[in-house]
Amino acid sequence: NPIPEDSVPSTVIAVINVRDRDSGDNGEVTCNIDGDLPFRLEPSSENTYKLLTASALDREKVPAYNVTITARDRGSPALSSRAALVLEVSDVNDN
Repeated sequence: NPIPEDSVPSTVIAVINVRDRDSGDNGEVTCNIDGDLPFRLEPSSENTYKLLTASALDREKVPAYNVTITARDRGSPALSSRAALVLEVSDVNDN
């Protein structure tokens, strides 16, 4: 579903579940967003993150965002995986 451009900061956009079947440090995973985008990730509960708006959106400037989320474990060597999301912004202020 598109994200309304009038969404206030801290609006939850998605809930992301991460899982690593390893134990110890190899099973502990952290996630982050690549790039400078108006979104942020917050840990929600064990193995779950919330993707939230971090600032105002303007569909006229950017109609869609490509968000890449990187999950990295704490093993040695650290392993990582990426997932890409396309987030469309819906227009709410045009007549």
